[in-house]
Amino acid sequence: MITKQTIDQVFETARLEEVIGEFVQLKKSGSNFKGLSPFTDEKTPSFMVSPVKQIWKDFSTGKGGNVITFLMEHEHFSYPEAIKWLAKKYNIEIEETEQSEEQKKQVNERESMFLVSKFAKDYFHDVLMNTQKGRAIGLSYFKERGFREDTIEKFDLGYCKDEWSNFTNAALEKGYDIKYLKSTGLTIVKEGGERDRMFDRFKGRVMFPIHSMSGRILGFGGRILTNDKKAAKYLNSPESDIYHKSKILYGLYQAKKEIAKQDNCFLVEGYTDVISFHQSGIENVVASSGTALTPEQIRLVNRLTNNITVLFDGDAAGIRASLRGIDLILEQGMNVRVVTFPEGEDPDSFAKANSDAELKKYLEEKAQDFIEFKVSLLMKEAQNDPVKKAGLIRDIVTSIAKIPDGIQREVYVQECARIMDISERVIFSELAQLINKGQKDRTKGDRYSNATTKQLKPVREEAKKPKIDSLFLLEQEIIRILLLFGNEEIELVNWVHSQDKYGRPIIEKEEYTNTVSNELYLNLQEDEIEFTNETFRDVYYEIIHQLNQDEQISIDKLIASENGSVSSLVTNILMDEEKYELSDWERKEVFVTAIEKILPKLVTDAILNLRRVLIETKINAIITEAQESEEEDKSLDFEEVANYIELKKLLYEKLNRVV
Repeated sequence: MITKQTIDQVFETARLEEVIGEFVQLKKSGSNFKGLSPFTDEKTPSFMVSPVKQIWKDFSTGKGGNVITFLMEHEHFSYPEAIKWLAKKYNIEIEETEQSEEQKKQVNERESMFLVSKFAKDYFHDVLMNTQKGRAIGLSYFKERGFREDTIEKFDLGYCKDEWSNFTNAALEKGYDIKYLKSTGLTIVKEGGERDRMFDRFKGRVMFPIHSMSGRILGFGGRILTNDKKAAKYLNSPESDIYHKSKILYGLYQAKKEIAKQDNCFLVEGYTDVISFHQSGIENVVASSGTALTPEQIRLVNRLTNNITVLFDGDAAGIRASLRGIDLILEQGMNVRVVTFPEGEDPDSFAKANSDAELKKYLEEKAQDFIEFKVSLLMKEAQNDPVKKAGLIRDIVTSIAKIPDGIQREVYVQECARIMDISERVIFSELAQLINKGQKDRTKGDRYSNATTKQLKPVREEAKKPKIDSLFLLEQEIIRILLLFGNEEIELVNWVHSQDKYGRPIIEKEEYTNTVSNELYLNLQEDEIEFTNETFRDVYYEIIHQLNQDEQISIDKLIASENGSVSSLVTNILMDEEKYELSDWERKEVFVTAIEKILPKLVTDAILNLRRVLIETKINAIITEAQESEEEDKSLDFEEVANYIELKKLLYEKLNRVV
């Protein structure tokens, strides 16, 4: 684990504007920098960087954070990968905490495997580009496939000579341990005789390195160049501690930025499909590398976009076998469209046979919704057979049942009913039966009532307009006040009810000084109030921890939080304030009350309003509980409700409002 000292040094040394400047063209705008969003295709700059606060925000998407979160969003690094990237950029030596011998061994084993894999990638590429056999055999093959040298460089393509142990000998000469050559599958070791015999697994094959999302080499795919029918056309690295075929997508490292930018991912089957598309200007494409699509692979894409377009070869049998993948995509809550190529064509061949513009036009025009695709594919088999048609409808409803989002499901039910010329009631009934049998339904807002086998009726929202969540807004306001003014001291007034010497009730004014953070903390503690929003709660806990340790709120530490949600929320609040600086109002000659004068009221009102909303929530809960009670006596505890109403009146009086 990277030490806290190293992480602190990275944050102290790294300059946000320098790092972001490597990826976004920034222009000075007052004390800040502005640029076009790297996450959308906007024409007007809405991406803001504050060098003073060392935070950024993209107002077109709502994303924001510090230097680490930018790298995590833009480069899709993990937190440790982002720290290491910055440490390398600023020549900071990484210190890691002491680990157990077993942990060290595991880390060292994996790291050794990564080092061997990187050497292999570089070696195979060098053989391809700089040796006579490599250029005559491997490079000739790639050029025959139409790949330019810049494309070959982009994907680190290579060649393993058709010699028994050419690569293995070179690796051993460089000091790499045979143990790791064997564990990565690069070398096959056959034991026996006077000494073990070693062979290159990929001898005589052109090489396709497989990268992780951050660019590390996990394994290889190798294609044979001879017509040996006994040998597999494609050969992959065996499963290892660093290579798990079901959890990897070929081309994701090269495609990740464009997938996020286009908000769509094209899914193909083979390495050359990916490479040809890149060469045609379509970079948001990945391949499952010939394996059946897995949930882990789908979730990799889901980190970048919610939309997948599956590209099928013009082979009917292959398409039918791949339909399961569509259901898996739907099950992950993603949107899926399908494009099929003409008979005998695949993405690679079609890209080569058509211009870049023609390919893009074809993908746009031929993309079908999954339900249209299934119907067009399966109706040919059903034709006029009622039994087969019923089976087709069940097949489609099974796919619809996997969609977590209730609104989407209802739309697809309507679409299915229209295309298949069948009533929605029948489809809802079939859907209900599937759900009752235990079909997984992970939607948060299920739009369907308890399913019956007769009919499943969609549950409609009562109100068309979105309901404002008062509690959310009030919790957000308290966090905003803590972040912007938490360390400020304010003069406060407390009205104390007492009696004079004759026993008459009086109200005395009690003045005192407190910090904003202490005042909010004491009031929230007194009422035992917990934040209902998880991110607000996380930010609040980190603030309280800081106050207990240092008696001060450190915004820099909150921005540097390993909790991405905390860092993002803090940044968004600060950058929203940055957007509306007082100078803007002054230029417009609008008088602004000094914050020192209104801050005490701001703090008091935030507390009182939160109490008010919580009391209203409690009253509503008591009434609802009485109404929904299954007991015969549904009597309401009027005394309890009356007490809460009295409290509510007092709060309104303090807020100078009328009930």
